[in-house]
Amino acid sequence: MSFKRTLATAVEATGIALHTGKRVKMRLLPALAGSGIVFVRTDLSPPITLAIGAHEVSDTRMATVLGTGAAKVSTIEHLMSACFGLGIDTLRIELDAEEVPIMDGSAASFAYLLQSGGLKDLAVPKQYLKILKPVKVEEGTGSGYKWASLEPYHGFKLDFSIEFDHPAVNATGKQAVFDFTAQSYLDDIAKARTFGFVQDVEMLRKLGLARGGSLDNAIVMDEYKILNQGGLRYHDEFVRHKMLDAVGDLYLCGLPILGAYTAFKSGHALNNLLLRAALARDGHAEVVEFSEHSAAEPAFKWPATDQKL
Repeated sequence: MSFKRTLATAVEATGIALHTGKRVKMRLLPALAGSGIVFVRTDLSPPITLAIGAHEVSDTRMATVLGTGAAKVSTIEHLMSACFGLGIDTLRIELDAEEVPIMDGSAASFAYLLQSGGLKDLAVPKQYLKILKPVKVEEGTGSGYKWASLEPYHGFKLDFSIEFDHPAVNATGKQAVFDFTAQSYLDDIAKARTFGFVQDVEMLRKLGLARGGSLDNAIVMDEYKILNQGGLRYHDEFVRHKMLDAVGDLYLCGLPILGAYTAFKSGHALNNLLLRAALARDGHAEVVEFSEHSAAEPAFKWPATDQKL
């Protein structure tokens, strides 16, 4: 039987925000069962608490953003992905700025930080969002066509395909499948970094984005090649990072999903639209939990409370 999970002790880190370029202090603290995952802006007076939720997402330009105006938290997807990968569903996240630090551009730094605080199971059964009927959302036409779907599945599986007109991306695997009941998130997904193109930097910075981006926290490419000296961490790191993002975006419901996610060229906006559709359509999803002696509970490969990255 799986239980809700939080931290044993508080941990903290300081890092640069990807889009604002600001230095951010982040504290991750244990929380009580039933409180879920919440972000707290400690720099505001009084501090403002933002609970995660599919309908709390206000912006998906290059990142997933909770809240609006001064009361918002940006670039939450990598930290949310790490929380899912470790089975954490109860956590208080304090920030002294509007954006989660980017760390190394993947979820691995967040996973390491969370594990350094120790994982603690709570005496409350874990709940799941079970997909009962297929849900699909689509966007665009022709070369701009993209889609994402969720279908019934006893576990959580992702099948993601990307398509970029770039030689460095095309030289790698553009489609990947990952099953949380059989594979290791920490080994196979967590280390995949975000990526960007030199030719887009000026445009993004005019929009107030990517001001903190560098070779230290992203895979960066010119028109032909990868500029990072160490190359890729996985042979198909680009598509694995898109799966990492999807895990974090879908975890905004606060529950592990029992379903199969399949996507073609999806991003933050389409992932959030898919989650909202699954929650809104009558009879397409339900919250379930498994009794102590149930053999039907899926065997998610979450790390043990004492396992380290």
